[in-house]
Amino acid sequence: MYQGLPVIDADAHKLENPLVMLDYLEPEYHDRIGLVIDKLGDQRARIVDFNPATGENDLVHLFPKPQGLGKGVFRGLHPDTTLGAMFNRIRIEHMDREGIDIHAIFGTLNLIFSSILDKDLAIALCRAYNTYMADDCRGYDNRLKPVGVIPLQDTDEAVKEMYRCVNELGMVSVGVAPNLPIPHPKAPQAFPEIRTCKSISHPDFRPILQAAVDLDIGLGIHGAPGSSMVGGIADHMETFVLGHIFVQRNQQQMALARMVFDGAFEQFPTLRVGFFEGGCGWLPDLAHAFHEHWEKRIRDFDPKNPYKPPLVDFTKLLIQERGGRDSTSIISKAKNLFELLWNAERDATQMDDSTLYEHYDLRHRDPLEYFDRGQIFTSFESDDPAPAYLPVAMGEVGKRLACFSGDYGHWDGVLQDCVKSAATAADYDREHLGLLLGGNALAFYGDRLRQSMPQELEPVAAVGAGA
Repeated sequence: MYQGLPVIDADAHKLENPLVMLDYLEPEYHDRIGLVIDKLGDQRARIVDFNPATGENDLVHLFPKPQGLGKGVFRGLHPDTTLGAMFNRIRIEHMDREGIDIHAIFGTLNLIFSSILDKDLAIALCRAYNTYMADDCRGYDNRLKPVGVIPLQDTDEAVKEMYRCVNELGMVSVGVAPNLPIPHPKAPQAFPEIRTCKSISHPDFRPILQAAVDLDIGLGIHGAPGSSMVGGIADHMETFVLGHIFVQRNQQQMALARMVFDGAFEQFPTLRVGFFEGGCGWLPDLAHAFHEHWEKRIRDFDPKNPYKPPLVDFTKLLIQERGGRDSTSIISKAKNLFELLWNAERDATQMDDSTLYEHYDLRHRDPLEYFDRGQIFTSFESDDPAPAYLPVAMGEVGKRLACFSGDYGHWDGVLQDCVKSAATAADYDREHLGLLLGGNALAFYGDRLRQSMPQELEPVAAVGAGA
């Protein structure tokens, strides 16, 4: 706790122990996953995947990608947290020292499972990881809460695994990739160098969103650098520093925008989604862009009545601009130019609506309402000042968006004084601070977390959540 307020790390991490995890993986897949040392001495996961070029399981991936555009992490082990991210006894000692009551734990290697083309391998890896993590976190007084992973490659299996994670393994949530990388239709054999993706809001994934609603869990979206997921600007950066600046936030921004404008939040008004490890400072600008484009291009937009300036005014101004010279010729040219520019013979009222309207079904819902409804959450790390200005930019709702994360186990996470630094970054009032340190995470994870918390946290949990 911090001054009597519960502290929940909404996005901590596990560094999977490969020797232990292999014990949970079906033997037929053991030779298709392993660890190698790259030419610079960094550890990488080696996965043998399906190869679109040969039609065989002979495509060797190294994760995170060791070089080139979209490069993954380099020298990524943190001296303060590597052992704790692997061994829970050390993790608990660190949590006690820093005043963290609960870790919600995402994986590290598992963040790339959705980049695997072979769906059977992906399913097997997800099941192995989930069982491994449920066993690994058991017996720590309900302070370690594993977040499951599901295979986006097979929606039916993903939904089945969601129910197993929550109902059988006791997990408080499942995590998904922001997008599923797929071969580009114009160059299917060039995957993953040339690729596109299906966003998590794609219609094929709607059963997953429905399952999250039915199970009453928050759906945690988590990206990864060097993973073949589409990463926006990061895909065009050849150093890890530049790639990492953009990759997480670009993946989350794209996922959030698609969730809004693909109508996922409209279809599922009680769905809660966490966009994690991408920070939150970008949120006000993106929310403003959502509102502005909705207002001007959806709500008030009438593509069947496009604006055309009056021909008389157009001609008069053209003559004036030419200084009145050769006005007879200019009138003829103006008429021709006018018809060329505005194609007067085309009647927009006769055009197919599908070619004119975008996101037409959302015309009655301002995207800002999805924030107000408590459907959207992000995370912030202890050295991120953004939570202090979210309410300035977004009003009261800005207090209810950001969940504390120490990013425990990753190279850029901060351990020492992580809670104190987050709590003292600004002059927060107690209610706001309670939301940032634990209340917003409770709102995101919901009753699955609340009902399994250590008993001593229950009274203050209600205060921290603003109940």
